[in-house]
Amino acid sequence: MARPSKLFRYEANASSENVIEPEKPIYEQISGNWQKTYFKNDNPITVELGCGKGEYTVGLAQHFSDRNYVGIDLKGDRIFVGSQKAISLGITNVAFVRSRIELIPKIFSPGEIDEIWLTFPDPRPKDRDEKHRLTNMYYLNLYRSLLVKDGWFRFKTDSTSLFEYTLETLHGFKIKEFEYTSDLYNSPLLEEHFGLKTKYEKIWSEKGEKIKYLKFKFAN
Repeated sequence: MARPSKLFRYEANASSENVIEPEKPIYEQISGNWQKTYFKNDNPITVELGCGKGEYTVGLAQHFSDRNYVGIDLKGDRIFVGSQKAISLGITNVAFVRSRIELIPKIFSPGEIDEIWLTFPDPRPKDRDEKHRLTNMYYLNLYRSLLVKDGWFRFKTDSTSLFEYTLETLHGFKIKEFEYTSDLYNSPLLEEHFGLKTKYEKIWSEKGEKIKYLKFKFAN
């Protein structure tokens, strides 16, 4: 079967109710109104940043029907995959937003998110690119402002340098219930992932790269 073209995917996103993008009126209206306007329930909201094809967004939504899930990614052709999978499975507690991560304050109001997953972001290893690392001080403060009190932040990566950088950056915050592992597949924390793997997780783990994971709550 031929792979759908990007144009086909963009057109599908435009007509899919579970895809929210700047061209749709709901994009400007959704902040602070996710539960009332989109999900139409009071269930907690989990957000996956840089969701790619939505392996975690859809997978977690399948496991927890009493929670709402939102995947965010800039690439519409990636979001298409997760969107269509959710539709084919009849999963209604999931949505996808096409957006840059730095624009999420336009998408969510302070304290509207109950849990954040950041899965396999670009490590941006060059020093000059530190400002683009999604676990730098700026972004962590941003996540803190959007999370509810005692909301979880979960981070998963194959990059040793980014993981160590993140651990160091966290020294600038008051955090609690902090756990981490440099080898997820040999850790009790693996149970929290329900066998879900992203595309890049499969690639790097098959090459022998250890998967790193941490979770915590902001204490202030």
